[in-house]
Amino acid sequence: MPLCSTCRTRRQEKTSWGIPMLNFNYLLYVYPLPGQLKNCMKPKLQKLSFDSDASFLFKTLDCNYFGNPWHFHKEIELVLIAQSSGTRFIGDNVSTFVDGDLCLIGSNIPHLFRNSEAYYAKNSKLKAKSVFIHFTRDFLGNHFFDAPEMKQVQKLLQNLALAVEIQGPTKQEVTESLLRMLDETPVQRLLSLLDILIKLGQSNDLKPLLSAGFSANTSGDSEKINMAFQFIMKNYTNEIYINDIASKINMSVPAFSRYFKHHTRKTFSDFVTEIRIGHSCKMLMEDNYNISEISYQSGFDNISNFYRHFKKITGVIPKEYRSRFFNTVKT
Repeated sequence: MPLCSTCRTRRQEKTSWGIPMLNFNYLLYVYPLPGQLKNCMKPKLQKLSFDSDASFLFKTLDCNYFGNPWHFHKEIELVLIAQSSGTRFIGDNVSTFVDGDLCLIGSNIPHLFRNSEAYYAKNSKLKAKSVFIHFTRDFLGNHFFDAPEMKQVQKLLQNLALAVEIQGPTKQEVTESLLRMLDETPVQRLLSLLDILIKLGQSNDLKPLLSAGFSANTSGDSEKINMAFQFIMKNYTNEIYINDIASKINMSVPAFSRYFKHHTRKTFSDFVTEIRIGHSCKMLMEDNYNISEISYQSGFDNISNFYRHFKKITGVIPKEYRSRFFNTVKT
């Protein structure tokens, strides 16, 4: 969770899988794009400090608004929005957030939580509050999650492109656990975090947030599907044909089509298109290329085809996507 501006930040001691289409819900307000933002939207590496006697970081924020820029860190982050609303950027997903939202964000996934404009008003009395945990995959040792009992947790943590919204009964259970941790001792918190990870590993209430362009390279669950993903990720910027992949993994085209859709819940064509759109979204965020160049470098043979697929998936045209991203994350 980003640090906040004009905030009171304190460590609490005794106080207080499938591959989805892009899921975009945009701001209601659109602002002019300042030219000086051209090169400032690359995510910044955030280095977190842990106490020498702590294996993970547990903190709360209580501030006027969330103030950190578009950033990433090696630690996995579990964040509860206790009180606040606005727009969140996680990888290539853009959606609104409100009180009670709960997300798990994987290692090195860039993210930003920006409050609604009312939070930045001079005399605003609105508050932004959150509870969050940062931890690494090996925070309990290199081989702790290799134990057979930890198989589901290990699978969860090994997804290098993990970013999910926690919903349903799991959301309520994890939220209650996080709030109880406010008054727990360090040892009790460690056990609580382990219990949370077990719940998440067993849950069907996790909604993936990233497009295939962010998650495809780690979401396979067998050797053949991984080979297919690797082939797609290596070649999606060029012409790519299903018979090439089917031949590579010794399957007929019809058999591969069924196999691929079973594992991804998408047709081969839709999957490749989504990867290309995910790649184009990242290029639009960086603002180093014009839209024609982005279309070509994302694997589209003509710009009208690019526009059609981009709007179908994101709901907006590329220019508007770029503008809304920059207008939201500006300081």
